Amino acid sequence: MADSAQVAELLEHEEKKSLESREFGFWVYLMTDAIIFALLFASYVVLSKNSAAGPTSNDLFDLGHTAGETVLLLVSSLTFGLATIAMAAGQSGRVVQWLFVTLLLGLGFLAMEMVEFYGMIAKGAGPGTSGFLSAFFTLVGTHGLHVAFGSLGICVMIGQVLIKGLTLPVRSRLLRLGLFWHFLDIVWIGIFSVVYLPGVM
Repeated sequence: MADSAQVAELLEHEEKKSLESREFGFWVYLMTDAIIFALLFASYVVLSKNSAAGPTSNDLFDLGHTAGETVLLLVSSLTFGLATIAMAAGQSGRVVQWLFVTLLLGLGFLAMEMVEFYGMIAKGAGPGTSGFLSAFFTLVGTHGLHVAFGSLGICVMIGQVLIKGLTLPVRSRLLRLGLFWHFLDIVWIGIFSVVYLPGVM
C-alpha cells in the first residue's frame, strides 16, 4: 500500500512538472504572438494614410458597429473569468455554462466582423484597393482568425470538461485557453484605440 501511494505521489509530481513546462511554453507562444501583432500594428500605422485616392478610414468605419464588437468581446472575457472561478470551486456544470456563453459571445463578435468586412468589400474597399486597406484587413483579420481558433478551443474544452471532468490536465488547459482569450481582448483594445478611433476623428 505504501509503495502504491508513493508511486501515485511520484506520478502526480511528474504530471505537475509536465504541466508547468507546458504553461511556460504557452507564455513563450503568447510573447511571440504579441511580437507578430506589434509588427502588424506598426505596418498599419505606416500605411494608414496610403488610401491611393480610394476610400479612407473616415469613409468606411462605423464606430457604433465597432463598439458593439468591443462590448461582445469584453463581456466574453468576463464570462471566461466566471468559468475560471467556477473551475476553482470545482463546479464543472457552471464551467460548461459559462464557457458556452463565452462561445456565443465570441461567435457573435466574429459574425459582426464578417458583416463589416463584407460591407467594405461590397463598397469596393477590399484588401487589394490600397496599402491602408491591405494593412487593415491583415491586422483585423489576423485577430479575427485568433478569435476563431479560440472559439474552437472553447468547444474542445467544453467537451473535455463534460467527458473527463475537472482533472489537473483539464484545469491547466482551461487556464492556458483563458490566457489566450484575455490576450485577444487586450489586442482588440489596441485595435480599437489605434485603428478605429483615430480613423473616425
